[in-house]
Amino acid sequence: MTSGPASAGPGGLAPGGFPAPRPGFGSSVGSGSGSGSGSGSGSDDSDAASAGRPARYWRRLGDGRVQCDLCPRHCRLREGQRGFCFVRRNSGGGLRLATYGRSTGFCVDPIEKKPLYHFAPGTPVLSFGTAGCNLACKFCQNWEISAARRLDAGLDQASPEAIAAAATAYGCRGVAYTYNDPVVFAEYALDVAAACHERGLANIAVSAGYIEPVPRADFFAGLDAANIDLKSFNPEFYRRLTGGRLAAVLDTLRYIAHETAVWLEITTLVIPGHNDSDAELAALSEWVAGELGPNVPVHFSAFHPDHRLRDVPPTDLATLDRARRHGLAAGLRHVYTGNLANPAGEATYCPACGAAVIARAGYALTRYDLDSDGRCLACHSRLPGVYDRSPGRFGARRIPVRLAGSP
Repeated sequence: MTSGPASAGPGGLAPGGFPAPRPGFGSSVGSGSGSGSGSGSGSDDSDAASAGRPARYWRRLGDGRVQCDLCPRHCRLREGQRGFCFVRRNSGGGLRLATYGRSTGFCVDPIEKKPLYHFAPGTPVLSFGTAGCNLACKFCQNWEISAARRLDAGLDQASPEAIAAAATAYGCRGVAYTYNDPVVFAEYALDVAAACHERGLANIAVSAGYIEPVPRADFFAGLDAANIDLKSFNPEFYRRLTGGRLAAVLDTLRYIAHETAVWLEITTLVIPGHNDSDAELAALSEWVAGELGPNVPVHFSAFHPDHRLRDVPPTDLATLDRARRHGLAAGLRHVYTGNLANPAGEATYCPACGAAVIARAGYALTRYDLDSDGRCLACHSRLPGVYDRSPGRFGARRIPVRLAGSP
C-alpha cells in the first residue's frame, strides 16, 4: 500500500493483537468493548463523534443494536459504539461515517506508486485517504493513519467537488483512494468518484478488498483501476496477522477480474518467515494465473520492519527475485518487484516478443516503446492495460497539496 502523508504517535494493541485506542489526531475519545460478531469502541459526545454523514450498508437489529454490512466483520453496535474500523458509529439508532469529507492529507504523486504499471503510465494522480481500517495488519506501513483513534482535529476537510477540482487544477490523470483502505470510507469515495467522472478523471483504489458483495458492487462500479493487496495465500496468515479472512479477499479478486471493467493489479508484501516460502509463492501465483488470468500484473514488494513486526528482517532482493520467478513459472506475463531497486523487476516486457517496452527507475519512466494504442513497437502486439496516446512525464515527484478550506 502507498505510504501515507501524515504521521502520529505510537500506540499499543489490545489482547489478541488488534488495535487499542492510541494517540492519533486531536483530543481523546473514550474506549470500550463491542458486542455481537464485530468489535466496537465506546461512545463519546464530542462534535467529532457526531460528525460525518449517514452511512449506507447497515440494518437495525431487534435488540436495539445496528449491524454494519459493509465488510465481513458485521459489527453489531449499541448506541454510541464504533465499529472495528473506528470510523463507523451507531448514533441515534443509525450508522454514521465520521470521516466523510475529512482527510489525513492530499498529495500529487506518480501512478506507479500505487503501484499501477499498466494504467496510464507516467501520469500523476491526486492521492488521499482518511483514517481507520477494517483489518489489523501487524505489519502495516501506514499504521499511524489506519489505526488512528482520534478524529476531531488534524484532518483536512474537502468536499467531493473540491477534490475533483484540485485534481484537475494539478493536471492529474485521476484520483487515488489510498493511505488507508477506502472500503472504510466507501460513501465518501463514491461521491468523490462521481465528481471525478464528471470531469473526465479516473478513479483508482488501493485496497485489501475486504468488503461484502452488495457494497462491493457499488464500490467498484465507480472505479477505473484498482490495486488489491493479496497479503498471503495462507488463511492462517490472514487470521493471525491481519484479523481477516483470505476467502473474502479471493472472492473480491474474482469479482473484479470477471464481473467488472476495472483494471486490476495485485500487490503482495513479501515478509521473511511469514509468506515467503516457495510453496506459498507458487500457490499464490498459480491461483492468480488460473483464476484471474495470466494478464493480471502481480507486484512482489519488499517488507521493512514496522508496527508490530519490528523484529522481522527486511526482505532482500534475492527473495523478491525468487518470488518473481515463481510468478513467471506459473504463467503470469507481468510480474514485478518493488520497494528495492531492480531494473529487471521494474520493467514491462512484451509477452509476444520479449522486448522491454517500458523501463523504470523507481517511479520514473526511462523508456517507453509502445505506440498510441499500447502496441509494442517491435512486434506490434498490444499489451494488456489502459494506455494514453502518449506516456506521462511526471517522474518520481511528490507534491503535497492543501485544499482550500482545510484547517
